[in-house]
Amino acid sequence: MASARPRTTAPEVPGDTGSAAPGDTAPEVYGSTVADSLWHLLDLLGRQAPAERFAGAAAAARQAGAGPADLARVEAATDTALGIRRTLDQHRRREAELSALFDTAGDLAALSDLDAVLRAIVRRARLLLRTDVAYLTLNAPAEGDTFMRVTDGSTSAKFQQLRLGMGEGLGGLVAQTARPYASADYRADTRFKHTAVIDAGVGEEGLRGILGVPLRVGSRVIGVLYAADRTPRDFAPDQIALLASLADHAAVAIDSARLLEETRAALVELSAATATARAQSEAMRRAAETHDRLTDLVLRGGDVSDLAAEIAALLDGGLVVQDADGTELARVGADSATAPARGVAASRGSGHAVAVDGVWVSAVLAGPEPLGSIALSGRPDLTDSDRRLFERAGLDTALLLLLRRSVAEAEDRVRGELLDDLLTAAHASDPRRAGRLCLRARRLGVDLAEPTSVLVLTCEGDLRTRLLTEAARRARTLRGLAGPQGGQVVLLVPTAAPGPLAERLAADLGVAVGAPVTCGAAGPAEGPAHLPAVHAEALRCLRALTVLGRTGQGASLSDLGFVGVLLGDHTDVDGIDGYVQRVLGPVIDYDSRRGTELVRTLDAYFEAGASLSRAKDALHVHVNTVVQRLDRTARLLGPDWNSPDRALELQLALRLNRLRRPPGTGPA
Repeated sequence: MASARPRTTAPEVPGDTGSAAPGDTAPEVYGSTVADSLWHLLDLLGRQAPAERFAGAAAAARQAGAGPADLARVEAATDTALGIRRTLDQHRRREAELSALFDTAGDLAALSDLDAVLRAIVRRARLLLRTDVAYLTLNAPAEGDTFMRVTDGSTSAKFQQLRLGMGEGLGGLVAQTARPYASADYRADTRFKHTAVIDAGVGEEGLRGILGVPLRVGSRVIGVLYAADRTPRDFAPDQIALLASLADHAAVAIDSARLLEETRAALVELSAATATARAQSEAMRRAAETHDRLTDLVLRGGDVSDLAAEIAALLDGGLVVQDADGTELARVGADSATAPARGVAASRGSGHAVAVDGVWVSAVLAGPEPLGSIALSGRPDLTDSDRRLFERAGLDTALLLLLRRSVAEAEDRVRGELLDDLLTAAHASDPRRAGRLCLRARRLGVDLAEPTSVLVLTCEGDLRTRLLTEAARRARTLRGLAGPQGGQVVLLVPTAAPGPLAERLAADLGVAVGAPVTCGAAGPAEGPAHLPAVHAEALRCLRALTVLGRTGQGASLSDLGFVGVLLGDHTDVDGIDGYVQRVLGPVIDYDSRRGTELVRTLDAYFEAGASLSRAKDALHVHVNTVVQRLDRTARLLGPDWNSPDRALELQLALRLNRLRRPPGTGPA
């Protein structure tokens, strides 16, 4: 074999239609020797010529008349050159794939948003495998299936919404077994569990050849990556390996993006928690400072008005403070003088401030005992910290009201002791003791030099403690004294008109106590020395009201007239009823049976001074009617009914009958 010599061209082989390789400047010319043919094969390898060009060397040697041995060498060299070319092509392809994988890994590492990561994975899979469609499903452990997460190249909405149960279809099998599966034609492939839903989605997308590989993080499968064509296709092992490598990168990127999102969410939650903790700390600090200020104000002797002004300034609103009975104790910058009753009840039940009609209400409690309420207006948008501050103000208000009640109870004890001393007869004969009592009264704000009356109140036995509390509060308002005496409650009040006051107190305290309160009154006393006697008269009045059946009413003996004087020392109600029945019984019974008005006519006749004309005017009837009624009365009572003795008895019985009935109900 002659030694090869460099040459750039060779004789053209007949039938050689291959195009020139990159860099060729002239048609190929083959030599006639084996060495020329071998040199040309090496030249084709160096120029990365197409595979069909390599057959030209053997054809040229055969045309040049090469012997069998030389021809065999040329053909063997051609096969070797083609093998080298295939190996170089594989290396170049692998190099390109590795370069693409490295690029993919870099792209995925640069992405932080999970959706962007998933879209980049599917797009790169479609490009690397040159398929019509690529898509990715993620596992849902809670539901026990895998669902379509992102697609690239897909056009079917049904396909894009597919969910695959574990073991169903190609993807479900990959997700369940964590192994890659490929199908040249999925429609005809019986290796997989076909379902109507999956086949409908795949059919609508038109997919035939499908390759699926698992997305694994350690030993855990988180999803499946797919590459698919709309025509049947066999996926080579190197293509399966390529998609699996991409899936491994993708799984790491997906897990990293998920961890990054969780870290971001945790940081956001931590930041929010820090801000909340900072706000709560600031609110607690402000609440503690406010509580210290309000407590100091209470302990320094501030009253309810001072406390209300401080709270209103802190919360920038109007404030109303009420006691347990709804009596206003203080008001600062508020239009309404009362707190909504349903707001007070709701706050008492929940133990927190509540908003009612734009007004915040907080019940003032001492344990379960209601002491009152505070109402804040002008702040419908109260923040949580201000609401807690408002509730804390309720505690300070409760402290102040408890202190006030303790002081009031101590003062009531002092007032009660003074009342006991004033109502005993011992000081009446001792001017010096009377003077000391007047001085003690003046220190308590009671001036005994004013006209002073005594009122005695009573109610059901189990409510007398409540009655004493209410009477003491009313006595402080009236600049008087109150205390228990002999099972009743006694008030010493500076007034010259005890009757109207007794009537008013009986009504008001009856409502406050929730039961009828009877009040007997007397006075005014002509100086402190006469108070025991006035007290005794008030007791007689109370007994007279009880005898007359006027429980729940208030009056003085002067309001009852001579009947009160007569009955003051008697408590026999049955005896009074018996007297009225004995004197007026026939007339009362006749009226009851017939519906007539003989008792009323008889009462009007005596009230008119036995004048028929004035009686008929009072009754608004004709004088003959009065005469007829009196005639009927005479037949019932006897002909001497109008004699002086019988007339006195009848008038007394009529007066007793009238006083036994509540005012305003008319005669019996």
